[in-house]
Amino acid sequence: MDNSEVPNDLLHQIIWLFVLSVPIGCIAWTVTHEELFREPREYCVDRSRMCIRWYEKKFFYLFTCEYCFSHYVALLFVVLTGYKLLLGDWRGYLISFFSLVYVSNLYMSIYNRLRLDIHSERASIAIKEEVKQDVQEKREVGDNAGGPGFDGRDVINALK
Repeated sequence: MDNSEVPNDLLHQIIWLFVLSVPIGCIAWTVTHEELFREPREYCVDRSRMCIRWYEKKFFYLFTCEYCFSHYVALLFVVLTGYKLLLGDWRGYLISFFSLVYVSNLYMSIYNRLRLDIHSERASIAIKEEVKQDVQEKREVGDNAGGPGFDGRDVINALK
C-alpha cells in the first residue's frame, strides 16, 4: 500500500473515529429514546405497525430503532466531513461508515447500561430509606407505648 492512499496518520483517523461517534450516538439516542421526540416517535411506531407496504413499515421503523437510525446519521456525518478510515479511496468511506456505526452503538450501549445502573441504584436507595423510616416509626410507637420497642437491626442488615 502506497502512502498516498492513506488520508492522514492512523492516530489522527482513530481520534476522528471516536470523536465523530459521539454526536452520531447522541443524535440516534435522542431521536429514538428521549422525551423530546416522543410524539413523532409514537407516530412512527404506529405507522410502522399499520402500513401495508413493507418499505413504508421499514421507513417509519428506522426512527424507533437506535441501531437502524445510527446508520443514517453515520452516513450523513461521513458525507458532511469526508471522513475516511485506513484507505484514501471509496473503501475508506465504507470502512469509516461501518466503524462509526459500530463505535456509536458501543457508546449507546454503555450509556444505556449506565442509565439502568443509576435507575436501579436509585430504586434500591428509595427502598432502603422507606424501610429505615418504617423501622424508626415502629421504634417510636414502641417507645411511646412503654414497651421494649421495635429493634429493626435485622431488617436493616438484611437490606445491606
